[in-house]
Amino acid sequence: MTDRPLGFDTLAIHAGAKPDPATGARQVPIYQTTAYVFRDADHAARLFNLQEVGYIYSRLTNPTVAALGDRVAALEGGAGAVCCSSGHAAQLMALFPLMQPGCNIVAATRLYGGTIQQFSNTIRKFGWSAKFVDFDDEAAIRAAIDDNTRAIFCETIANPGGVVSDLAMLGKLAADVGLPLIVDNTTASPWLCRPIDFGATLVVHSATKYLTGNGTVTGGIVVDSGKFDWSASGKFPSLAAPEPAYHGLNFHAALGPMAFTFHSIAVGLRDLGMTMNPQGAHYTLMGIETLGLRMARHVQNAKTVAEWLEADPRVEGVTWAGLKSSPYHGVAGRIVPKGAGALFTVAVKGGYEACVKLVDSLTLFSHVANLGDTRSLIIHPASTTHRQLDEAAQVRAGAAPNVVRISIGIEDAADIIADLDQALAKATA
Repeated sequence: MTDRPLGFDTLAIHAGAKPDPATGARQVPIYQTTAYVFRDADHAARLFNLQEVGYIYSRLTNPTVAALGDRVAALEGGAGAVCCSSGHAAQLMALFPLMQPGCNIVAATRLYGGTIQQFSNTIRKFGWSAKFVDFDDEAAIRAAIDDNTRAIFCETIANPGGVVSDLAMLGKLAADVGLPLIVDNTTASPWLCRPIDFGATLVVHSATKYLTGNGTVTGGIVVDSGKFDWSASGKFPSLAAPEPAYHGLNFHAALGPMAFTFHSIAVGLRDLGMTMNPQGAHYTLMGIETLGLRMARHVQNAKTVAEWLEADPRVEGVTWAGLKSSPYHGVAGRIVPKGAGALFTVAVKGGYEACVKLVDSLTLFSHVANLGDTRSLIIHPASTTHRQLDEAAQVRAGAAPNVVRISIGIEDAADIIADLDQALAKATA
């Protein structure tokens, strides 16, 4: 390797991976082990004191999982990363070091339905809360922030509607108010966008989606930029004051840019136990090797299909932000210049019933509660992923009863269109 910065596709193959020192294995081995032998008592003590980096117990760290964290951190331009059991787990892991009972986050209204549920109800069991705001309205975001706010949360490309967040505006706003910006980059992937470049503090991923790309894994990743000053405001005592959960260690003072990552491993994974398994990490590592190739095809197909759908008289509207008719076309050009992803919604004439018929009439598309697969996928959010929301909340989230969410795969675009064409004919007959 040279000293020049490596390109995305090179990092996607090489970052975090070296030949196995014991065997020379070129691919990252699956270290299917629970625990690791200490050299001696002093070695064990140094590991537990975070004076030395190494492996203790696979709930905390595992070489296969660590390689995945290093690779995604490199692709996102972060200082470190922690891998966990799912995208939902990643969201809790991101919040865990920041929050105390009585604290809140300010979150976008346009989020995945499960995230809205998690933030509306589940986190209340910890004494946390969320304020949902239209993130197109900067003034409304600023007005929602109070002395107990600890983070700002959004998605790069919102699920399900494909709305692109203005991360440049949000990054500046977060810096102005001294709060971390947490960005779910699942639907964009680091190939389309690196939120840290726009001022994000933490980036979360559902590795289940584009990173793995083949529908075989559930996993989550939190990437830390390493740039936030946790000590500046006194609002983050778990990171910047003696942490009683880890024998009084001040993580920020001791570990600097790696404070969040080490806290998430030493305290978060230790106590919450939301660990990624090494086989899942291995599958994700292999998937990431072709991430750039797949994303280029996803975006190319999404453009072709979205333009065809927009021109179809059986369709009321298409939300893909790459369309010139989209109100987010300009933002998309700045935030995701290589393309507006491959996830969007389609409003079908005939409403709820037509959507259900469309889903049931497709043959190439898979009707699943997932996205980011190599296969084209479809779901009707109002009756599935966003079913727990009332209709007004569904509309705010971009999941109105008359829309289907489609995740465009990497099949031949002509075959995708042919399947949609025959299904629309049946759905709107």
